[in-house]
Amino acid sequence: MTTIDSITLEVADPTAATTFYDTAFGLGSQVRLRASDAPTDGFRGFTMSLIVSQPANANALVDAAVAAGATVLKPAAKSFWGYGGVVQAPDGTIWKIASSSKKDSGPATRDIDDVVLLLGVDDVKATKQFYVDRGLSVGKSYGSKYVELETAPIKLALYGRRALAKDAGVPPAGSGSHRLAIGGDAGSFTDLDGFAWEAVS
Repeated sequence: MTTIDSITLEVADPTAATTFYDTAFGLGSQVRLRASDAPTDGFRGFTMSLIVSQPANANALVDAAVAAGATVLKPAAKSFWGYGGVVQAPDGTIWKIASSSKKDSGPATRDIDDVVLLLGVDDVKATKQFYVDRGLSVGKSYGSKYVELETAPIKLALYGRRALAKDAGVPPAGSGSHRLAIGGDAGSFTDLDGFAWEAVS
């Protein structure tokens, strides 16, 4: 299984971003930050998801993020698939906080079960093949709509760009840098949609 150890977010103000992420999510070394003023505009083509066990935990994380300076893109609510909401961090990164459960089973915590990087790609089938050719394994595949690749501890999924933007509650248009680097054991390369991977020893 391919390892993704960390996601590096390129931000204008690393000090402020560090304060936000420590306060809002407490993700430790899984989210790294580095300074960048690379031009970027609109939707950056990806979202991060935090998967939790129950709605109360989703609410706790959304509330913590908003208190730390995030903007609500979609208020936390029940849906067909479970419960969740979407916020945008001050650095521009979009975070979906979700649970497959619609009912609480205990007191609220801010425990995170999984961190998932969703890449919005122009051609899901072609990008899936690109990753398979690089040695990654497919966990789940729904044709040209959605693919989960077998990675850990951070999970990776591919989604059509327009569908991902709609899910996040933002317009799909965007240009410039993704301001994102994926760190793991797959090597250093750039995929078909311009997402950069960096080798982590």
